[in-house]
Amino acid sequence: MPYRRFATLQAWVEEFTRLGYPLKGSIRVIPQDGEEGADTGLVAMRLLDSPTEIYIEPPAKPGAEWTITFEPREQAVRLGASAVKALAGELATLSALCAFLQQKSEELVARTR
Repeated sequence: MPYRRFATLQAWVEEFTRLGYPLKGSIRVIPQDGEEGADTGLVAMRLLDSPTEIYIEPPAKPGAEWTITFEPREQAVRLGASAVKALAGELATLSALCAFLQQKSEELVARTR
């Protein structure tokens, strides 16, 4: 799938960050070795007030939705009301990023048909 390529994902993440969504944490593309040595990537997000690593993965088959995986933590995280409000904003940005990646991949697949 062309939308699994590292360079493609990196360009989309950079385009998304220029849209100005609020983000206190970080978004990056992690290099992966794909099938037959393909140069693929995985989008990762780290929230500012949470040690949880979050991954956004493309679907295994065309037409399916991108998914968000929250890695497990060893310890509980306690947050005050203001931190929860900030977290809610970051989760809204995460959702927007996932929808953005979904749209970009559907557009790319349609152009390559």
